[in-house]
Amino acid sequence: MAEIQIKGLNDFSRYKSLLSELVRKDIKKKYRRSVLGVLWSFLDPLLRMIVLTIVFSALFHRVHNYPVYYLSGQLTLSLFTGGSTQAMQSLVSSSGIWKSIYVPKYLYALSSVLSNFVTYALSLIVLFAIMLVTNSEFTVFIIFASLPILILLVMTLGVGLILGTLNVFFRDIEHLYSVFCLMLLYALPIFYPADILPEQFKFIQTYNPLFYIISCVRDCFYYGKLYSLNDIIIPTIAAIILLGIGIFLLKRYQDKFILYV
Repeated sequence: MAEIQIKGLNDFSRYKSLLSELVRKDIKKKYRRSVLGVLWSFLDPLLRMIVLTIVFSALFHRVHNYPVYYLSGQLTLSLFTGGSTQAMQSLVSSSGIWKSIYVPKYLYALSSVLSNFVTYALSLIVLFAIMLVTNSEFTVFIIFASLPILILLVMTLGVGLILGTLNVFFRDIEHLYSVFCLMLLYALPIFYPADILPEQFKFIQTYNPLFYIISCVRDCFYYGKLYSLNDIIIPTIAAIILLGIGIFLLKRYQDKFILYV
């Protein structure tokens, strides 16, 4: 086991420069043929926030500072859905490369997750700007949001590897997952308060690790406090399990990929 871990670390170290290049490639591909380019990282969340604030701020009037409440949740969910979706597609879309030369296939999924993290980091500028405009308090706890975000990246990679492996064999996975991501948007308290969910549907939050990630990030940015230990342990365990399953599936079935792409 120790030998496998050392080999994995050496393997990763060997391909660090390639990973960096893949991340840059993913970012360039995302904004290719876009007039505004990287400005969409700022405009997209800003425009969504303006529309939803107009529509829902009056409806959910008890949510103080609705723009910050919405953005802190939406940006977090977008990091997961965008990263996992792109990671899912990466193994098939990069097949022309790995069929020609050997490259560890997890690098494609990892680069997709990291490129989405870059977009997320840029989008945080919008969140900070809105916090400034709305006179929100900037507390030291914002720094602690880095831990749930790191856990979210691990979770996103794990889900991306699982879906990416399945997607090689069953291309319908892409279409099904896009519907699932839409369901997540409405199932999680992104634009509405968590406590309005009827009791019979509370299980959607209780058993969803993303709910706890969003809650932790909101605690840091919106409520200006530190999240509880229980809220961070649950998604941590889920992230480790999902990453383990993803690595297992990739290693077990990657030799068969060439027969299906």
